Amino acid sequence: MELTRYLRKAGYDLIDSPVRNHKPGQLWLKTVFNRIELYYDDISMAFKSPVELNITEDPALNVDTTKSNVYGFNIGVSMLGDILKSSGLGNFDLSAKVKSGRKVSISYDNSVTKVLSMGEVGDYLSRADFIHPNPSLLRNANRNHIILISGVVFSKNLVVDIETDFNLDAKLMAELTKAAEGKLNFTMKSKQNLKMDTGGNSTFPVAIKANRLDFDKGHYHGATLVSDNRNFF
Repeated sequence: MELTRYLRKAGYDLIDSPVRNHKPGQLWLKTVFNRIELYYDDISMAFKSPVELNITEDPALNVDTTKSNVYGFNIGVSMLGDILKSSGLGNFDLSAKVKSGRKVSISYDNSVTKVLSMGEVGDYLSRADFIHPNPSLLRNANRNHIILISGVVFSKNLVVDIETDFNLDAKLMAELTKAAEGKLNFTMKSKQNLKMDTGGNSTFPVAIKANRLDFDKGHYHGATLVSDNRNFF
């Protein structure tokens, strides 16, 4: 199944940004015509409430290598470069070693999904006050500019399958391994199929579920799921 379609069915979007510091409970700010930016690293830094919010695991959303996005070679390599950069591997340039091919498949493995219950969020905000007098926060809340991260898919492994239009050999594999400085693993699945993975050395966010908060004159009225391909993140 296509990874993007699978995630959107669950209300999630793949992160399309070199920034990957997302976690449940963050508040982001998106004003008209402005790029989205991190507003508060946790909702408790902006609002105080007698209700406790709990981050739990959602076992129903399983992201693995059976779900992938397949791209033409040049588009795939370009997207891969952005993902590697955002994951701290920006010094590795695959296109310098593998200059042509047919297609690139990108997937993730060893994932876990962390979520906030929107029922708890609603109760929290309905009974909340600001931490301190904050006209700017009030203005942004009333204008519905605040986005809450309510769920994040974290993965330990980026998996990339590359179909080349030439035969791979041991020399190229050695060059790739050296260029990656031990941060990536390479496997020659066939003469024209190269597999690359990050080895599960660290966890990084892959996709998010986001909700726009609706306030009117300082009162919380609800939240709307933001999963509409506007590349907020």
